[in-house]
Amino acid sequence: MTKILVDGVEVDVPPELTLLQACEAAGAEIPRFCYHERLSVAGNCRMCLIEVKVGGKSGPKPIASCAQQVKDLPPPRDDKLNELVTKSAAVKRARNGVMEFLLINHPLDCPICDQGGECDLQDQSVAYGRGGSRFDENKRAVEEKFMGPLVKTVMTRCIQCTRCIRFVTEVAGVSELGATGRGEDMEITTYLEAALTSELSANVIDLCPVGALTSKPYAFNARPWELTKTETIDVMDALGANIRVDARGDAVLRVLPRLNEEINEEWISDKTRYAEDGLSRQRLDRPYIRENGQLRPASWSEALEATAKALSGDAKKIGAIAGDLACAESMKATLDLFRALGSPNTDCRADGAQVGGERSSYIFNSTIAGIDQADAILLIGTNPRLEAPVLNARLRKAWLRGADIGVVGEAVDLSYKYQHLGAGPQSLSDLGKFGDVLKNAQKPMIIVGAGALARKDGGAVLRAAGKLAASLGKAGAFNVLHTAASRVGGLDLGFLPGQGGKSASEMLAGGMDTLLLLGVDEVALPKAGTVIYIGTHGDAGAHRADIILPGAAYTEKDATWVNTEGRVQYGRRATFPKGEAKDDWAIIRALSASLGKTLPYDSITALRAKMIADHPSFGQVDYAPGAADAASFDATKIGIDGQVSNEPFRSPVTDFYLTNPIARASKTMAECSRLRAGAGAKVAAE
Repeated sequence: MTKILVDGVEVDVPPELTLLQACEAAGAEIPRFCYHERLSVAGNCRMCLIEVKVGGKSGPKPIASCAQQVKDLPPPRDDKLNELVTKSAAVKRARNGVMEFLLINHPLDCPICDQGGECDLQDQSVAYGRGGSRFDENKRAVEEKFMGPLVKTVMTRCIQCTRCIRFVTEVAGVSELGATGRGEDMEITTYLEAALTSELSANVIDLCPVGALTSKPYAFNARPWELTKTETIDVMDALGANIRVDARGDAVLRVLPRLNEEINEEWISDKTRYAEDGLSRQRLDRPYIRENGQLRPASWSEALEATAKALSGDAKKIGAIAGDLACAESMKATLDLFRALGSPNTDCRADGAQVGGERSSYIFNSTIAGIDQADAILLIGTNPRLEAPVLNARLRKAWLRGADIGVVGEAVDLSYKYQHLGAGPQSLSDLGKFGDVLKNAQKPMIIVGAGALARKDGGAVLRAAGKLAASLGKAGAFNVLHTAASRVGGLDLGFLPGQGGKSASEMLAGGMDTLLLLGVDEVALPKAGTVIYIGTHGDAGAHRADIILPGAAYTEKDATWVNTEGRVQYGRRATFPKGEAKDDWAIIRALSASLGKTLPYDSITALRAKMIADHPSFGQVDYAPGAADAASFDATKIGIDGQVSNEPFRSPVTDFYLTNPIARASKTMAECSRLRAGAGAKVAAE
C-alpha cells in the first residue's frame, strides 16, 4: 500500500491503482469519457486531468489520471507525501478547455437524440464545461455507418473515445470495429460496412458516452424519465444475468444490464437485450379448447373443468414436463399436484439430459466468478459462445490472463484460442499433453455442456467427466453448464420421475393419456393423447395442444430462478400478464381445487415458504454454493456406468437468436438470425 494525499486528505491505496482510481477511493469525482475499468487504458479524451504535487510543488502541466499508476509517481520529497489535486483553478481551466474541444464538432442534437437524459456528455458539459465556445468554424459531418439491426449510428456525434473498439476487440473477442483516418478525419467504422457478428455487440450502446451508438429497435420510442424501471433476472440462458426491465404502461420497451460482479459483470447478450419485442407478439391471452380439430376460445372455468377431466384418469397415464422457461413456483405447484394425484410421471429435462442426483453433480461448482482464477479449462460438449455468451466472455478473460483451454466437441470460433482435443466422448480417455496441463493446474475446471448430456450415452459421458474431475483432486473442478433457465431449479425441487415414473423422453415417445406441459416447445410432441399447454406464446406446444391455459412471461410475474451455479434469485414483475393470462402457479392452484386436491397455499408468499421448507436451498437467496471439498466429491454418484459412443458432440443451440418462444416471436431476433444465416454467403469478389 502507498500513502498519498488527495485534495489534502491522506489515503492508503494499492500501488497498481491508476491515479483516477486513487482519487475516487478518496471520494473525489473525476470526469472521464474514454476510461472504463473493464477496458484497456486509451488516455485519449483528456477529461480526467489532475495536478500532481511532488514535494509540495505542482508539475508543469496537468496529467491524465487514467494513464498513470500510483507506483509511477516519483518518490516523495522533503518528507511531504505526493498529492493529487482535483479541484484547483488550473485543473478547472484544463477541463474547461478539453470540454470546449470535444464540443467543437458535436452537433446540437440533444432534443432528438435517444441518449438525451442519460448522456455522459450532457452531464459533464454542465458540470465541467464553459458557458460558451470560442470556435465559430463549421462543424464537421460524418456519414452514417451500418452496424447491423441492433446498433443505430449517428457518427457525427462521436468523440472518438474508442470504448466501442476496445470492447469489441478485448471483451467480445471479435475485431470488427476500428478507426480510419487521422485528426479531424478520424472515423470509427466496421470493416467493409458489415454488421457486427458478436453475440455481445449491443453492449457498445451502454459504453458509448454520447449518442453516436444507440439502440436501433428502441429509437424514438421513449425518454428515460417516462419509463418504469424494474430490477429482475434474465431467462434467455441459464446464467441468470441481472437485468433492468424498462416498461411504459403494459409494454416492455427495453432491457438493460445491472451490475453483478459475480454473474454478468455489466454485460448482457444481444438476445437478452432485444428479444423483448417478442413479449408482445403471438401471445396467448385467453384459454382455448380444441374441438373437431380446431381451437376455440373458452372461459377459465370451462378450460379448468376440461383440464381436470383430462387429469382424472389413470395416474400412471398422466404426466407433466417442465420447459426451459418454467419458474420454480410453477414447477413446485405442479409437482405437489401430481404427487397428490398419485402420478410419478414428472420431469424437468425435456431435452432428455441425463443429469440429476447430488447437487454437486449438476451445478457449476467453480462458480461463474471462479473462472477468473482458472488456469486450465476443459470444455466438453459445449459451445459457450452460443449457450452463454457472457460466460464465454469470462472464459476469454481467463485466456487473456494465461489460462490454457481445451475443447472436446465442435471446432468452432469461441473468440479465443484453444486446443481441439477431439470431437466425441472417446477423446476423454486420452487428452494427450493437455491432460498433464490439467493435472498440474492449481485451479483446473472441467465444464460439461448440454450437448454432452442430452444424448443416449449422456449418463456415461457425465460419469467419465466426473472421474476425470475427481482424478485432479481439486475442489470445484467439475462444472455443468446448462442452457435452460429452469433446469437447476427443477432438479433442486426434485421435478424428476418418482418411483416407477417415466422420464420426459419416455412420456414424449407416446403411450400417455394426458400430458401437462409447462412451456415445452423445443421437442417433438406425441400425436396421441390429450396435451394441456400452460405457456405464453403460440409456439409449437400451443399448436399441438388440446387445451391451452395462458400463463405469464418472465417479465409479468414474481418468480424464483436458480442459475447454473445454483444461485437462487428473485425475478420481479415489470408488467401484468396479457389479457386473461394468469401466473402459472395460480393456474395450477386453481386446477388443484377443480380436481379436489386443493394445494395448501393461496399466495406466492405461502408457496415460497412451502418451497423453502421442503427444499432449504431455496432459502439461500443470491448465494452460490461454490466448490465442495475435493475429498468429498464422489464421481461414482455422478451419471451411470456404460459405454460412450463415438458420435461427435453437438451443441443444442443451432441458432442463437431463436432458442425459445419469446425470441422466436421477436422481429429483431428474426432479422439477426437472417443476417447470421447469410453471413457465410460468398460474394462475387470472392
